[in-house]
Amino acid sequence: MVERRRYPTDLSDAEWELIAPLISGPKPGGRPPAHERREIVNGLAYWIRAGCAWRLLPHDLPPWQTVYHYWRCWRIEGRWEQILARLRERDRVGGGRDPTPGAGVVDSQSVRATDRGGLHGYDGGKKVPGIKRHLLVDTGGTVLVACVSPANVDDREAAMVVLSRARDLFTRLRRVWADQGYRGQQFCDWAEDAVGVDVQIVSRRDGGFRHTWAPVGAPPRQVPAFAVVPCRWVIERTFAWLGKYRRLSKDYEYLTATAENAIYLAMSMILLHRLTGAPL
Repeated sequence: MVERRRYPTDLSDAEWELIAPLISGPKPGGRPPAHERREIVNGLAYWIRAGCAWRLLPHDLPPWQTVYHYWRCWRIEGRWEQILARLRERDRVGGGRDPTPGAGVVDSQSVRATDRGGLHGYDGGKKVPGIKRHLLVDTGGTVLVACVSPANVDDREAAMVVLSRARDLFTRLRRVWADQGYRGQQFCDWAEDAVGVDVQIVSRRDGGFRHTWAPVGAPPRQVPAFAVVPCRWVIERTFAWLGKYRRLSKDYEYLTATAENAIYLAMSMILLHRLTGAPL
């Protein structure tokens, strides 16, 4: 391999050692691969962080067709979900916690879509045309399950999909915190009966009335200053972490499966940096 100048997104030796056993090697037989697996992962790391189109990948990285080919194959295999699971367990055990979580936080984020095809809708509450990212994270903010839907899908409907996916993956999961958008006895009863999860709604200190209408002559409301909402702040921080990866700043993907896989890739990069002490 010809030596090239290092990009800030390139994996360090310590980071590559963590995921090298989890990356599938070349198939037996045939000619030797033209590009090392590490360089392909470096191409994916550049793509997710820089937010560029596939055809705009730098020329000194593997050809964009090669990087995209492995991105697609690994998405179909669920490779980045597997890598994230291993890194998440390693991070939790290193922090003195159980490898699998017993509690989590669920929330959604409305993201504006570009002028491309694929599923998208309109979030009337936030006035955002595009998609919603529905995440379930553990109490440390690490992504457990990601689901992408059109922006007009109700949060509770998407949360049913998220919790159903989590049911078989995280058998210790017993409690989930959520905001007021998930209120409703029907949803909470479903979560308890179908998944065995106790959904607890955490309200803001202002009761959600900061920007709502009040009758003329009504006494002024005593709205407290900004305060961190218990439990819920964890997932807001996760959205901020993911926002550092420019491919996730908007929705550029045609397939929801690709958009979900991009979240798993970005979270894997975050955990790699955390486990090796590298800056985000």
